Amino acid sequence: MPLFDKPLSELREYRPERVEEPDFDTFWERTLDQAREFPLDVVFEAYDAALSLVDVYDVRYSGWGGHRIAGWFMVPSGATEPLPAVVHYIGYGGGRGLPHDWLATAAAGYATFVMDTRGQGSNGSPGDTPDPVGGANPQTPGFMTRGVLDPEDYYYRRVFTDAVRAVEAAASHPLVDSERIVIAGGSQGGGITQAVAALVPGLAGAMLDVPFLTGYRRATEIVDTMPYGEITKYLSIHRDHEETVFRTLSYFDGTNLAPRCTAPALYSVALMDTTCPPSTIFGAYNYYAGPKEIRVWAYNKHEGGQTFQTRERLLWLRDLFKNEAAER
Repeated sequence: MPLFDKPLSELREYRPERVEEPDFDTFWERTLDQAREFPLDVVFEAYDAALSLVDVYDVRYSGWGGHRIAGWFMVPSGATEPLPAVVHYIGYGGGRGLPHDWLATAAAGYATFVMDTRGQGSNGSPGDTPDPVGGANPQTPGFMTRGVLDPEDYYYRRVFTDAVRAVEAAASHPLVDSERIVIAGGSQGGGITQAVAALVPGLAGAMLDVPFLTGYRRATEIVDTMPYGEITKYLSIHRDHEETVFRTLSYFDGTNLAPRCTAPALYSVALMDTTCPPSTIFGAYNYYAGPKEIRVWAYNKHEGGQTFQTRERLLWLRDLFKNEAAER
């Protein structure tokens, strides 16, 4: 696939018009207040992952609606003092998989928390968290239109809330330094990271690779790939729901969340990405309110930088905490 979106020089300056509802902030404040009516009730249970250098725990905690969310927690064996931590969110369709899938940050010396994504985990990696709430409207296959006629019912209201609670669950462990938590994810996980960076104050950093869930309307206008294509397909049938759908999506759009983010951030983007078009990513990145950097992979699609980007993330994390220590 050749370059199809705006030239890089334009992408670096691209700021699309933002459309957000006047109750955007109160919607999210009320959502999180409702979630916190349920005890977090975190359980860390030792898990035999056959890893001699990393201690692994199966995690369960209460997310949106008090629903039990699964996860993994890992720390370098022998750790006795609180560590910086990385909370990971997962790409579309995937689940938490197995602990050895998440060793990079643990091997680098960080506490590592992985959140399972409710209702997902049957595409690529297995998951263990059901979504006991169904959308109120008919939907296309997938998750993008589940409950899309009302922000109160929308699927990602539950997921973003689970993700906020994941930070709280990680912070509850005695081997986590709650003032040094970084959140991270790619694709859907990057979109979730962007939301959590907007909704949780005091984070040490955020790492967002080829983030999904941002610039919904533009994405549906310039690509026909899934998962944004789920929205297109839905609207091709439900022709009278366009404004209602995009009103709901505005509460979950990274372009509206980014101006509320203040933690230092590392983004990545792939210029040939027809799943998450570069302009949707730069549209959010350019609005991001905190200190930020972006790695550009010129000849890649949605795989982005892959292992090269993993190295960039580890270097960025090392520098982040080194600089923070120097400032203390």
